[in-house]
Amino acid sequence: MDTVIEKISEIESAAASIMNDANERKKAFAKEMEERTAAFDAKLEEETSKRIKDLQADMEISMNDRLEKQRRDSQRILEAMEQRYEEHHTQYVEELFNTMIKE
Repeated sequence: MDTVIEKISEIESAAASIMNDANERKKAFAKEMEERTAAFDAKLEEETSKRIKDLQADMEISMNDRLEKQRRDSQRILEAMEQRYEEHHTQYVEELFNTMIKE
């Protein structure tokens, strides 16, 4: 009877040891997964940040190009208006004067 109790005690001890080992491995696996998840999150955050910076830089370049084109177009229009005024200002004055004296 004592040997049966000893065997049961040994089996129970072995089972407890196996359970403890399984719990330790489970904790180690959970820690490893947590570290992998943290590394993945950090890498994803870095890649996202880089893409955002790249997109911002591209958008700024595009915006600066558009602004420069608008400046050139505005300057060209202003020069054309000034040239037209220089060429026709006498005619404009005469037309204005004639319109004013008709009334």
